[in-house]
Amino acid sequence: MKFDTFFLPAAFLLMLGFFCVEAKRPNVVFILVDDMGARDLSNEGSAFYESPHIDRIAHEGMKFTRGYATCQVCSPSRASILTGKYPPNHGITTWIGDASGEAWRKRGRHDSLLPAEYERNLRDSEITLAEAMKNAGYTTFFAGKWHLGSKGSWPTDHGFDLNKGGWDVGSPRGGFFSPWQNPNLSSGPIGESLTRRLGQETADFIEANKNQPFLAYLSFYTVHGPIQTTEALWKKYRDKAEKIGLAKERFLFDRRLNVRQVQDCPIYAGMIEQLDHSIGIVLDKLDEHGLNKNTIICFTSDNGGVSSGDAYATSNLPLRGGKGRQWEGGIREPFYIKAPGIAKAGSKCATPVNGIDWYPTLLELCGIEVPKKQKVDGVSLVPLLKGEDIQKRPLYWHYPHYGNQGGEPSSIIMEGKWKLIHYHEDGRDELYDLNKDIGEKNDLIESEAKRAQNMRRRLEHWLQKTKATLPTPDPEFEPEKRMQRWENIRSTKKEGLEKQHAKFLEPEYKPNKDWWGSSKD
Repeated sequence: MKFDTFFLPAAFLLMLGFFCVEAKRPNVVFILVDDMGARDLSNEGSAFYESPHIDRIAHEGMKFTRGYATCQVCSPSRASILTGKYPPNHGITTWIGDASGEAWRKRGRHDSLLPAEYERNLRDSEITLAEAMKNAGYTTFFAGKWHLGSKGSWPTDHGFDLNKGGWDVGSPRGGFFSPWQNPNLSSGPIGESLTRRLGQETADFIEANKNQPFLAYLSFYTVHGPIQTTEALWKKYRDKAEKIGLAKERFLFDRRLNVRQVQDCPIYAGMIEQLDHSIGIVLDKLDEHGLNKNTIICFTSDNGGVSSGDAYATSNLPLRGGKGRQWEGGIREPFYIKAPGIAKAGSKCATPVNGIDWYPTLLELCGIEVPKKQKVDGVSLVPLLKGEDIQKRPLYWHYPHYGNQGGEPSSIIMEGKWKLIHYHEDGRDELYDLNKDIGEKNDLIESEAKRAQNMRRRLEHWLQKTKATLPTPDPEFEPEKRMQRWENIRSTKKEGLEKQHAKFLEPEYKPNKDWWGSSKD
């Protein structure tokens, strides 16, 4: 019989070879969590949160210990993942819906600058990751948070065949338990978990498309506020916090806002467990059909954990700051890639990598060329996955806005262990050696003056090259009012926060009558 195959028609052999190649094309499951901090997982060192399914992704693939989002807030980072570009090059430099220009004054924060204008929709001209993969024959699926534009700029307008829950807004309208308010995802039974539902929708898509190459892009709304969980999970983590020992004080004022210093919020911990369980649903579906051996699984977040502003839900220590802020707590993320046959299980990589790199990396892993019309800023991480090196390069950030979480208009250049932050309000710079000072407490701007000058010069060149938009001085700025606001935050607001978060841990705590109906889930 082996001899006979040599006499098969050449066309048949060509067709047979084609289908064999097609069968080996890897699937991609890309998991994006909203507002998850770099220390919010048990494999990242948290002694309070529990995340066995997410940890499994890190253990079965490569964990990048210096993985970064491209921005300290969501929409810019999300656009960068899908385009391979830095925020100045795709135009979305803050979360879509944020105030800019003179409209910022209405926020009542009395800041010295008027934030820059920005793109409010992902540009039609961008060839997204989904479009590139769809054009190569992949079936593409999106579930969860989009926040990259209004109707006409939703997932199905940018390369996704199916969309379950992606639309304009960045938070779960109606909350995390059914009924929710989402035009692209019907509510389930009263009290159904939105997080679990998105995991199940993704698993159902995998089931329906298990025999063809697919991209499943699972973009959770959690762990963004409002923080909500079930009574059972709240009790589990409330008891765990008490066993560890309850803190007497949880917040420290850092420059502009109070920042959480302790991981002990039982509501937030419950959200992480619900998230982890939902990811487990997806992983189990891959295992069920033997797809885990031919599926690339990626896991990351869009910005740092919310330690100040919003729900003040977590601590990123030893990293300084969190979501919205220019320090490591605002931009450093969990960054995992499981690539069977390429990345060694349990491997780690300390090379700094960035959200701009997902695009070229995934296309190379899938055997797809980067479209010539899509000029990406990122590089493929495939050599790193194989245990090799990539060329050294600086990384950049540009955020010409004020964060709801205390962030300042700033730009950043990172070269290896060195990180320079330039502040647009007063032109000052900060310089940190991240190898020796991960908490960014020791500013070396004076002792390393020459290094700082050279880095600043390269940062300015990059800002000019990308035509980065800049904030402008507010002629109506009243510094006294801003100082009064900060002093109120430092004193009265801190006292209120301490009481609120201590209350979460009281034995009789109850957020409402029925825990958002979650007991019916």
